[in-house]
Amino acid sequence: MSQETKIRTALISVYHKDRINEIAAILTRLGVKILSTGGTFDFLKNLGFDVTAVENITSYPSILGGRVKTLHPKIFGGILYRRELDSDLRELEKYNIPPIDLVIVDLYPFEKTVVSTTDQEEIIEKIDIGGISLIRAAAKNFRDVLIIPSAAQYDQLIDLLNAKQGFTNLEERKYFAAQAFNVSSHYDTQIFGYFNRFSDIPTFKKSIGISHPLRYGENPHQQGLFFGDLDAIFEQLHGKAISYNNLVDIDAAIALISEFSEPTFVIIKHTNACGVASRSALRQAWTDALACDPVSAFGGVIVANRTIDLETAEEMNKLFFEILIAENFEEKALELLKSKKNRIILRQKPVILPDRQFKSVLNGVIEQEKDMKTEQASDFRQVTKKGLSEEEIPDLIFANKIVKHQKSNTIVLVRNRQLAGCGVGQTSRVDALKQAILKAGEFNLDLTGAVMASDAFFPFADCVEIAYEAGIRAVIQPGGSVRDADSISFCDEHDMSMVFTGTRHFKH
Repeated sequence: MSQETKIRTALISVYHKDRINEIAAILTRLGVKILSTGGTFDFLKNLGFDVTAVENITSYPSILGGRVKTLHPKIFGGILYRRELDSDLRELEKYNIPPIDLVIVDLYPFEKTVVSTTDQEEIIEKIDIGGISLIRAAAKNFRDVLIIPSAAQYDQLIDLLNAKQGFTNLEERKYFAAQAFNVSSHYDTQIFGYFNRFSDIPTFKKSIGISHPLRYGENPHQQGLFFGDLDAIFEQLHGKAISYNNLVDIDAAIALISEFSEPTFVIIKHTNACGVASRSALRQAWTDALACDPVSAFGGVIVANRTIDLETAEEMNKLFFEILIAENFEEKALELLKSKKNRIILRQKPVILPDRQFKSVLNGVIEQEKDMKTEQASDFRQVTKKGLSEEEIPDLIFANKIVKHQKSNTIVLVRNRQLAGCGVGQTSRVDALKQAILKAGEFNLDLTGAVMASDAFFPFADCVEIAYEAGIRAVIQPGGSVRDADSISFCDEHDMSMVFTGTRHFKH
C-alpha cells in the first residue's frame, strides 16, 4: 500500500440519491467539507447537512436550464491540480481554487431513457456533460483524487470510509479510476449506439456492464463469463447454475420455439433440434417430440411455448434432461419437476431480443442481422407439374422453420408436424439426407408421404432421388442451382411436388 491521502473536500453531484444521506453523514463525521449543486445540494440541505453550493465557489449560477453547473476552472482545477507540483499549488492559491479530494457522481440515466421513450428532446437532455467530465477529470488524477462514478459503487465507498476513516491509498484510487473509465466508456457507447441508428457508421462498439461468472467455458480447462442480463429473460425456478454450453443451447432453443404459435415442444442437443412436434394438446406435443429421437433427448434442453401442466410434467419427469424452459408452470407440475436436484427450470419472460448477432473470428469480429425471415405458403414458388396437397403445405412450412435453425449442411424430414429425421452439420447434402433417413428408421418413424426441407439448393438430382426412394413426396428448397432443372425433371417424372423459396438458410 502507498501514498495514503486524507479526504478533506468532497464534491457530490448525483442522479440516484439512495444512500447519499448515509455517505454525507460519514463525511460530516470525518470532518470532510461537502460541495454540491442542483438537486443534490437541495437534497442534502433539506436533510440538514452543512453543504456548500458550487455556485458559491464559482460565483456563477447554474445556467442554461441546468446544462452548465460544474463546468468551471475552480471546480476542475480543484480536481486536476497535481499535489506535488509547486507551480500547480501556486496557481490554486492565486485563483482561490479549493482542493477536491473525492468526487461522487451518478450520471443522468441515458440508457433507461432511450428504452422508455422515443422523445428525442428528452433523450438528448439525458446526455450528461458535467457529470461525465467530472468522472474523467477525477479518474485522470487518481494519484490524488478518489472517484466514485456511479451508484453501483456507493456501498464500496461506505465500506472504505468506515474502514479507513477518510484515508485512501494509491491502489484503491486506481481501482476506482478503472471503474470510472468503465462507466464513462459504457455511457459513451450507449450514446453512440443511439446516434448510429440514424447514421449507420460501420464500426463495432459494444458495452455490456452486467456479467455472470460461469463454472467454465465449453470445457473445464476454459474460463467462461456471460455478459448480459439473464434476469431480464428468465426467472430461474430451480437447479444449478447455468453453464456456458447451457447458454448456447438455450439460445438455440429460444430461437426455434419462437417460430411456432401452436402448442409445441422443441428438444435441443448441442444447438440442433432432435425433437420437434406441434399438437393441439401439450402432452401429445411432448410425446411426439420425444419420439423423434429419444436417445439424443437424454440430457437435452427442452422448451415449450405453453404452461406446463401436471399431466405433461408426469410424462416429462420420466426422462433425464438438463434444462426445461416454458412460459409458466402449474404449481403441482413445478413441484414434481423440481424433484431432480440439478435440473434447471426456467420461466421465460416476454422480451424482445436483439436483431443482430456477432462472434469473434481471427483477430476481429463478424456481425450480421439475425435470420428473421420465415417463409409462408405465399413465398412458395411451385416448380413442378404436381402441386402441393393441403396436408403437405403446413408440413413444408414446419420443416422449413426447423431447417433454418439447424447447422449446415442440413436436411429436415417432417410428417404431420413432427420432426421425422434430420441430418445436420454434414460436409455434403447427400450425407445429411442419408443421416436423416437413418434417424427416422432407427426410431420407426414412417417417411411415407413425408416432406423434405433443405437449407440450400441441390446441386444435383441425387437428393430428390434418395428422398423418393425413402417415400418422400414433397420438397422445399431455396433453388438457385445451375442444375435446378435436373431435380425438377426427376420430381416431374416421379409424381413429386417441389417448391422454391428463393431464400437460403445457412447456419454455420
